[in-house]
Amino acid sequence: MYNPSLLDDARAIAGEIVALRRAIHAEPELGLNTPLTRDKVRGALANLPLEWAEGPSTTGLVATLKGGAGEGRCVLLRGDMDALPMPEETGLDFASTIPGTMHACGHDAHTAMLFGAARLLCARRDQLKGEIRFMFQPGEEGFHGAKLMLEDGLLGGGNDRPLPDAAFALHVMPNAPHGMVAGRAGPLLASADQFDIVVEGSGGHAAMPHQAMDPVPVACEIVSAFQTLVTRQFDAHDPVVITVARIEAGTAHNIIADFAALKGTIRTLSPRHRVKAHEAIARLASGIAQAHGMSARVEITEGFPVTLCDPRAIDLAEKVSGELFEGPAFRRLDQPIMGAEDFSYMLEKVPGAMFFLGVAHQGTDWHKACAIHSPRMVVDETTLPHGAALLARLAERFLELGWG
Repeated sequence: MYNPSLLDDARAIAGEIVALRRAIHAEPELGLNTPLTRDKVRGALANLPLEWAEGPSTTGLVATLKGGAGEGRCVLLRGDMDALPMPEETGLDFASTIPGTMHACGHDAHTAMLFGAARLLCARRDQLKGEIRFMFQPGEEGFHGAKLMLEDGLLGGGNDRPLPDAAFALHVMPNAPHGMVAGRAGPLLASADQFDIVVEGSGGHAAMPHQAMDPVPVACEIVSAFQTLVTRQFDAHDPVVITVARIEAGTAHNIIADFAALKGTIRTLSPRHRVKAHEAIARLASGIAQAHGMSARVEITEGFPVTLCDPRAIDLAEKVSGELFEGPAFRRLDQPIMGAEDFSYMLEKVPGAMFFLGVAHQGTDWHKACAIHSPRMVVDETTLPHGAALLARLAERFLELGWG
């Protein structure tokens, strides 16, 4: 049933939400060390009935709100805080003041919306039964910040403080319709791993290849074999993407190289295929090199796992969106996205989901909007109260009824 009262309350504090977002946007920070952003969050939430925990591995913060109606379920809401190492070209009045650093993935908006949700829920503390943890996380952009915060015990997991019963996160999409909420059950985002392969041959003169062991044709054969691997050993309905993004060999036109190096990524949508792809890449590269009398060293560096969303969380978000927003506000995505996200570490341990929020400017063609990781990416700030209200209502509803 449509009941926009929480959204009305979020709009009433829109000025504070936007002010925090702009302050964070103007002073972006990279990686695991985001002290300026941390201090802005602490200051914005000062004098509220929150218990704070932080460190030691990152500048991450967890603020805990204990409901005034007694003990009950526990839910976690997450917002990431770090920026990207890229220049900003938006021309905004509050554009980045840090050269070569920009909030181009919307983490400033995520933090501001989580702040808004905390404000809304603190105002409703007396009616809440249970506990809400607000996770302000650095180091999402490749630094495994969520994993480190889990390992530090900030999110629970010990005998005296169990993990939450559910976890939710929101990610803005500037090239999606204004105010639209989207998600899907199962894989939402891919795992993303890196491989480094070195084919070791024996160099020589280009005029006498028979006196050398040329690693370049072998490296090319490995690249071709990866394409066949994807299409013949993996189910097309559970896709795998293997990309060789860099090949390096040789020093001159007439010198056969001693080695050829390949660098690339592996993306999968299931943990099973992730393991299988790792094994197959190592086996193929080594086998092809050996067939030519050479050897191949294969190193695979694991990135983020698959982001798997619980079907119950998707159902809950659809109900909550219907309560808060007019019209068909929730869209179930047909296909996952092959990008990656470290909230996946949380969802490996706790049922929940990540959702997308369309932040294209109202009245514009969202198809033409710059996507995340663009130096011209912008956010319609009138959507920020929508995100704050959505996060708050997800938590409120879960504490009240669980997955029911």
